[in-house]
Amino acid sequence: MQKLQPSLLASALLAALFAAGISTAQNLPAGTREADAPSPQDAVNAQIRAAESALESGNYPAAIAALKPLAAAQPKNAHILYDLGFALEHDPAHSGNDAEAAAAYRAAFAADPTLAQAELSLGLLDARDGHIEAAHHELAVTSNLPGATPDIRARALRSLAVLDEQTNPSAAQDELLAALKLTPETPADILLGARLAEHAQDFPDAEAAYRRLLAITPNNPDAIAGLAHSLAAQHTAAKTAEAETLLTNALKTTPGDPRLLSQLAAIYSAEGKADQAIPLIEQLRASSAAEASDPAISRLLAHLYTLNGDYAKAEPLLRALVAADPTDPTLLDDLASSLVEQQKFPEAQALLTKAVAMRSSFPSDADWAEAEGHLAFAASRNHDPNVTLQALNQRATVLPNSPASLFLEATAYDTLHQNKDAKRAYRAFLALAAGKYPDQEWQARHRLIALERER
Repeated sequence: MQKLQPSLLASALLAALFAAGISTAQNLPAGTREADAPSPQDAVNAQIRAAESALESGNYPAAIAALKPLAAAQPKNAHILYDLGFALEHDPAHSGNDAEAAAAYRAAFAADPTLAQAELSLGLLDARDGHIEAAHHELAVTSNLPGATPDIRARALRSLAVLDEQTNPSAAQDELLAALKLTPETPADILLGARLAEHAQDFPDAEAAYRRLLAITPNNPDAIAGLAHSLAAQHTAAKTAEAETLLTNALKTTPGDPRLLSQLAAIYSAEGKADQAIPLIEQLRASSAAEASDPAISRLLAHLYTLNGDYAKAEPLLRALVAADPTDPTLLDDLASSLVEQQKFPEAQALLTKAVAMRSSFPSDADWAEAEGHLAFAASRNHDPNVTLQALNQRATVLPNSPASLFLEATAYDTLHQNKDAKRAYRAFLALAAGKYPDQEWQARHRLIALERER
């Protein structure tokens, strides 16, 4: 967010400070003074000049030293307080500690509720420091001040739109449109509008905005990344191919851009090209410690390893993710699936038992039911037919039977020597399989023959 410039001190401060009522301490007759003795006004003028010069040169410690005594002498002078806040905000010695600057801005606006600069500066400062609720209020007040200039009101509205982008994109859209009625559109406005269109799932509109931004600012990395995302999100072969080409070309110029690498890897992943996506994500994770520790990137790489059949490589990534967030059942499910592929059935069954107990934490009931199916398979391979049947019964409360679930059910009943139920399930499996599972169908038919002989 942009910073405001300090106001001019001279005209605002002189009139106020000449009335400070400072008396002389010289033992001279009334109405007279020593010819070369400095007057109180001379001292005040010197402080004003020192503050002005320091602010103009960016010497904020000197400006603070000059402004603090002036503010103490004139605690209701909004212009002094505003300039003190500005100096405090920009002084490196106060970096990370904005309480004094915020207090000065707040006092300035209290002293003069028409001083829009002070309220806007306070709002921007609070937004930067993460005081979102306070910032939202202060920026809203600024945007509605009758005496504020169009530029200040527009800046407040744009800042509100940025604050609202993630949590209330509809309000952000209204705020951006209101700002555009006050001042001309900027490339940053086009970018924000494109992102808001993406939030609204209006990817064609987002695509058009990103193309317009690229026409104004060629090779803009934000526009390239946004356009690629909006193209891929439309899920057509032509637009996905265009996104892939766009990202491939952009990576020739900026080969380490994390957004471009992750987006191209995501496209390859969606296309089943895990072998092409994996080197990109490995490069991304190797680029910095932050990327290496990013859970989303680690999870994508684990998914790609799984797609590529590299379960042993996926396992340590998934273990680290589970250790960091043991309450995410989908991570437990993913780790268990990699263990199943490595024939580590007892641990997989234990992990899946924990996962399905967190039903409300799954993205949907269908996802939970799929995990119950995974538990049934792991338990079956772990020679635990009772848990297999329990898991299948739970799955059936949400999802219809599938050939795989019916075959697991049949073999579980068969293991438990519950022949009647086993025959029923084998027949149901054969009816649904319809020749698509030749190995299991052969086994089912032979088990039915054997079970009939056992009567």
